[in-house]
Amino acid sequence: MMARGDREQSQSAGGPERHVPVLLKEVLEWLDPKEGEVVVDGTFGAGGYSRAILQRGATVIGIDRDPDAIAGGQDLVKQSDGHLILVPGQFADLEIHTREQGFTGVDGVVLDLGVSSMQLDEAERGFSFLRDGPLDMRMEQAGPSAADVVNELPVKDLIRIIGLLGEEKRATSVAHAIDKARKEKPFSRTVELANLIEKVLGRSPKKAQIHPATRTFQALRIYVNGELHQAAKALGAAERILKPGGRLVLVSFHSLEDRIVKRFFQDRTRTRGGGSRHMPEEEVPPATFELLTRKAVEAAAEETDANPRARSARLRAGRRTGAAARELDIHAAGVPRLAEFHGLGG
Repeated sequence: MMARGDREQSQSAGGPERHVPVLLKEVLEWLDPKEGEVVVDGTFGAGGYSRAILQRGATVIGIDRDPDAIAGGQDLVKQSDGHLILVPGQFADLEIHTREQGFTGVDGVVLDLGVSSMQLDEAERGFSFLRDGPLDMRMEQAGPSAADVVNELPVKDLIRIIGLLGEEKRATSVAHAIDKARKEKPFSRTVELANLIEKVLGRSPKKAQIHPATRTFQALRIYVNGELHQAAKALGAAERILKPGGRLVLVSFHSLEDRIVKRFFQDRTRTRGGGSRHMPEEEVPPATFELLTRKAVEAAAEETDANPRARSARLRAGRRTGAAARELDIHAAGVPRLAEFHGLGG
């Protein structure tokens, strides 16, 4: 299961733990926060990025949908002398949150996509197949849980979710096994589901370190939290709220997220519409971003050795132009259409 970057490599040196977010050095390089600027940290987590941005003299609007993250950040708010504003909410609504705080434009937006290691490491949050806990996975601790999805969604929809969001090749086998088991006893614990999936898929000798339930748990987590919808909508919101010259930095942790980010930047930096000798070149609106990273930036070996969770991290960045923001079709951006379930999917 991919973990996002507050994602935090915990370090202890005879004192309290501090959290080192993934790709911190690279995020600061491309975000380039300066004294007097305003930056949105749309995935506050344990505050690793926000803390570093504050040290550069910028004001930070920190957003997080997890109530525990908002509560845990209050000490940093007190230390910030008014330069950190914490807002409970979804980063897809970062434009709304920013304007509600009185800012009509910002100089930077950073988004660290996915689930935090804090959530993974807490068994009672139900994200991990390695720690027994309630089959929950809700970042906001509200709404339908993973157990609701597993126990109630039709098999055909489970197959699509596990196959698309988990990229699980044997999604059909997993979904049918879940359906058979839930008829006898509904799933309520993470280990119950993980053990069933392991029984169905077995252990690959070539991938002994990867648990067979990894992809299914990833799929459920992404679906329950609408992570791909959130990511795509946040890109559009960032485009609207960034000032000309403002920087957008995104860190993703699996191919589904990175594909959306890559496609967004490709579309927003495109200045020509193709065309051929048989068809005229189509008109393309002015580019809304200048690409800063020609390819995805990955963590250095030193970081991945110290924090294995950094191995899957990919950073992409762009600088806002003065062109008007465009409408964003999230499905054209790569968000799959999935079955709706009590407000999920779509």
